[in-house]
Amino acid sequence: MVKTSGDGMTVLYCGSFNPLHIGHLAILQSLCATPEVTRVLLVVSPKNPLKDSISKDSASARFAAAQEALLRHPELCGKVVVSDIELNMPAPHYTIRTLDTLSAQTPSEHFALAIGGDQLDDFRRWKDYEKILLKYGLWVYPRKGFNCVALREELLKENPLYQIRLIEAAEVDVSSTLIREGQLSDEHLM
Repeated sequence: MVKTSGDGMTVLYCGSFNPLHIGHLAILQSLCATPEVTRVLLVVSPKNPLKDSISKDSASARFAAAQEALLRHPELCGKVVVSDIELNMPAPHYTIRTLDTLSAQTPSEHFALAIGGDQLDDFRRWKDYEKILLKYGLWVYPRKGFNCVALREELLKENPLYQIRLIEAAEVDVSSTLIREGQLSDEHLM
């Protein structure tokens, strides 16, 4: 059952954020501009269970960098909170466990998850993806090369009760990988 009343809507924006860049900033700005969103939790994940490319040992440094990046954008400080919830949870770091933990801590608040179209394409691989779609819902932002409308429709054919909202945000063609590899300059950092 989806909660429709209470303290407000908190949207989780989870990731490695290695590093945070202007694409992440565009998503945060879009979420903050949405009236029903009372808070955005920028959840720094120690280790994505579906990826091998990041070490959980860097999680504390990435968390500190995210806090510093947020300070450079005071317009976000009223709604965006950098969260270390997953840094304090045992592995594996499944998003459903994070959502369930937050929901148990604040039962009057509704939680949703923001993801990119690239993640929507692969969402059936996520642990308990059906529960996320039914209980919490997704806010999906555009990613180059992914047809979010078609991906949403495909999932809704599986279950028309899935909550999948397509959000408006600038489509910024930047990735943390390109920044780490030196293919993009520091001007792309958040």
